[in-house]
Amino acid sequence: MSMPFYVSPEQLMKDRADFARKGIGRGRSVVVLAYDDGIAFATENPSRALHKISEIYDRIAFAAVGKYNEFENLRVAGVRYADLRGYSYDRADVAARGLANAYAQTLGTVFTTESKPLEVELVVAQVGDSPATDQLYRLTYDGSVADEHGFVVMGGQADQLSSRVRQEWSEGMDLAAVLRLAVRTLGAVSSDGTVGAEVEREIPASGLEVAVLDRRRPRRAFRRLQGEVLAGLLADGDE
Repeated sequence: MSMPFYVSPEQLMKDRADFARKGIGRGRSVVVLAYDDGIAFATENPSRALHKISEIYDRIAFAAVGKYNEFENLRVAGVRYADLRGYSYDRADVAARGLANAYAQTLGTVFTTESKPLEVELVVAQVGDSPATDQLYRLTYDGSVADEHGFVVMGGQADQLSSRVRQEWSEGMDLAAVLRLAVRTLGAVSSDGTVGAEVEREIPASGLEVAVLDRRRPRRAFRRLQGEVLAGLLADGDE
């Protein structure tokens, strides 16, 4: 009689975590930055149809890295959650905190019970009436939730890119300034994954996916920045 194959729980969790991290690390980074009038999202994405940054509800947005089909399913589930809660109670009852908790439960359940974890990392953001009331949550493949302040970098060389952003980002920056910082950060990764000032690339506006949660808008705060509007913001201040 053959002995059943045994893997310790610790090794099983480690293997799943390593698998998920490798999948996420292959994706292009997403940079999320707070600015004086809201929250900005930017990523290198030449596709005009497959979005990594999307609206969830009135003042809530979603950004993701990893496998597109997996985070797209999570996005759709988030929209349904928000719509149902807003219809059943009140639109004001739909909050990023509740959505982040729902995503955390889903990610954690898949990580511990399924044979393959979801190869995704998410940001759920909500813009408030003032910068002090903005909400920014980062969720990892195992369901862990972090309440972030000011900025988040996901995917690719996230740790090294976060260090670059931390040195340059400050509260009260305007939209043009944070977008230029985001593009410099994304361009600091070469095609082979190397990070450093000597490998910085210039990314054209046509190769970017950029959106904002604008607190000045009356209800639906989400809007995409494209074409001449985005190019003008990126060029603003250049000599």
